[in-house]
Amino acid sequence: MDEGRDSALTHMRKSVEKLGSSAEGYEDSTLIRFLVARSMEPDKAAKMFVQWQKWRAAMVPNGFISESEIPDELEARKVLLQGLSQDKYPLMIVLTKRHFPSKDHNQFKKFVVYLLDKTIASAFRGRETGNEKLVVVIDLQNISYRNVDARGLITGFQFLQAYYPERLAKCYILHMPWFFVSVWRLVSRFLEKATLEKVVIVSNEDERREFMREVGEEVLPEEYGGRAKPVAIQDVELAPLENGPTN
Repeated sequence: MDEGRDSALTHMRKSVEKLGSSAEGYEDSTLIRFLVARSMEPDKAAKMFVQWQKWRAAMVPNGFISESEIPDELEARKVLLQGLSQDKYPLMIVLTKRHFPSKDHNQFKKFVVYLLDKTIASAFRGRETGNEKLVVVIDLQNISYRNVDARGLITGFQFLQAYYPERLAKCYILHMPWFFVSVWRLVSRFLEKATLEKVVIVSNEDERREFMREVGEEVLPEEYGGRAKPVAIQDVELAPLENGPTN
């Protein structure tokens, strides 16, 4: 580790203590995500980290979201978890044609946490090291106005930005219909520059081939030109994590 990063980590840990919390038990790789998200400014990173700790304690008091807490969201089987991309990032595919705006927004927020936690956890065995990323595909094929959920999209991206810093490797948006362009413009206003730079709207054949190359035919379902079978995220079984505060 270079001297500048080591110094920033030391400063950040002290700043966390000054804010009345502790970074004890968290690996450097976890803290570095917060530093990178705040341009390596230790005080800002510490504030973000402490806010995340408080949010996590309130949103996920048991350490995980159980499937019994999100039955309505799981019923549609609208999210797939397909294995690792070419860069060894877990691949999540959101089938928006199966999604409808939730009447219970609190359950939806828990669903987002469940999706992100489980997708990230699928990238490793045993205890997380703190720096795993994920690839998200948002498939808009065959959606109607009833499937449009700007609030849900904004919630998902805001959670990534505020509580899962430096977790998103890439987000691909497929089959965007003309009427969704204005929705995406609205959603984009809530995205930080660093997040927007990771979003790729696949709109032509060259971009489709690049998408397939980067993700990999081995994990893409057949309907996307790959060789894998679609697997709903709730059907993926993961070994339980060792106890520890690292997220």
